Amino acid sequence: MHKYTVSIIREIEADTAEEAALLLYQELSKGPVPDGYSVTDETKVTTEVKLDRDKADEFASIDHTADPGNW
Repeated sequence: MHKYTVSIIREIEADTAEEAALLLYQELSKGPVPDGYSVTDETKVTTEVKLDRDKADEFASIDHTADPGNW
């Protein structure tokens, strides 16, 4: 299994880094889940990914840990 770094990119105006993080947290806890991500693999190659919300919701509803390929 590979490791990836997944980032959500938002421009947020704030007085401090902590305030910006708290504002992002507030946005994520109250609004819809974002569908655009920046994904960096182990070799430092970055790809911008925009998910299809219906497919993403379907994927999220399935317990993928039950797949023997994940053991």
